[in-house]
Amino acid sequence: MRAGTQVRLLVGTHKGLFIFTSDAGRASWQMEGPMLAGWEVYSVLGDHRRTPRLYTGTSHVAYGTTIRVSDDFGATWREIENGPRYSPESGFKLNRIWQLAPGHPSQPDTLYAGVDEAGLFVSHDRGETWQELDALTKHPTRPDWWAGGGGLCLHTILIHPHNPQRIWVGISAVGVFRSDDGGAAWQSKNKGLLDTHTEQPAGEVGSCVHKMVIDRANPDTLYMQEHLGVYRSDDGGDRWVTMEEGLPAANLHHPEWWAFGFPLVQTRAGNLFLVPLESSEQRNVAGGDLRVYRRAAGAAAWEPTAAITPHEPRYTSVLRDALATDDLAEPGVYFGTTGGDLFYTLDEGDSWQRIPGRLPRIFTVKAWTLDA
Repeated sequence: MRAGTQVRLLVGTHKGLFIFTSDAGRASWQMEGPMLAGWEVYSVLGDHRRTPRLYTGTSHVAYGTTIRVSDDFGATWREIENGPRYSPESGFKLNRIWQLAPGHPSQPDTLYAGVDEAGLFVSHDRGETWQELDALTKHPTRPDWWAGGGGLCLHTILIHPHNPQRIWVGISAVGVFRSDDGGAAWQSKNKGLLDTHTEQPAGEVGSCVHKMVIDRANPDTLYMQEHLGVYRSDDGGDRWVTMEEGLPAANLHHPEWWAFGFPLVQTRAGNLFLVPLESSEQRNVAGGDLRVYRRAAGAAAWEPTAAITPHEPRYTSVLRDALATDDLAEPGVYFGTTGGDLFYTLDEGDSWQRIPGRLPRIFTVKAWTLDA
């Protein structure tokens, strides 16, 4: 651990942003918030590639959708005046900002925003102005894009660590797109997935991506939690294969059930974590037993991690952006539930702790590591 390191958990909820701060030991946490009280915080990013800055994607039933930034760790906020906006002639509406992601390390002033209705915006001046990457919005398959249960949302943005021109996005309930030229052109990458509506092989679009992560050791390998299962690609998304061995739903042998869930994350050690849910219809953990599953690096199957104590019925869920990891040598894994609870592990899931407090419905959890 680095001396003086602080870990901040950035927790976006249905009613504002909360920040939990700890030292590198992560034995106790100090809470601040709610900040931006009354606003839905669907996305949050802590960025310190220049000076530390917090970004949030906020929505309000009366005041619309905005990006707000803080340069003093949340003490004060300002609204970005030239945030993402569709042109009137596009016919699209900006409902929510589902994801804020940093650009490639070689582009420290670049940020991306994924929105609903599905589209991708980029800023090259630390979020002060934004432009639509309209080659995606105008993709020939656009007439066939269907909204998922959470809307027509672009929720995942991945940048190849060695090639800033290669970008992947995940859209619900449409699928995966990849650009190899920085967003000037896009190709659908859904071969091997199923059509969410028919459970038959998907056409060019029609799969419902819930979350994707890029492998830390091999950036041509991607992992996906999808509406109809869990998948892996070893060729940058050109083809997907299932990787559900050990997951509870995959063992039920009922054709109407599948390995359903939303979040997915990988730690520095290469271990993958996800939270299975009972079904698309229920969208809660099965039997009220909140359990995280792990697939260790190189392992052939998933396995349940330690039980979360005290053991009590928890009919709750974990949303697609509410599972996170930090970048410390001994990484923590953190998640928040729709019931407002926060849990974390410092031993790759061999034990779990609960952070005191009960928050509004949790949309997003991000771990931001800074040297004090």
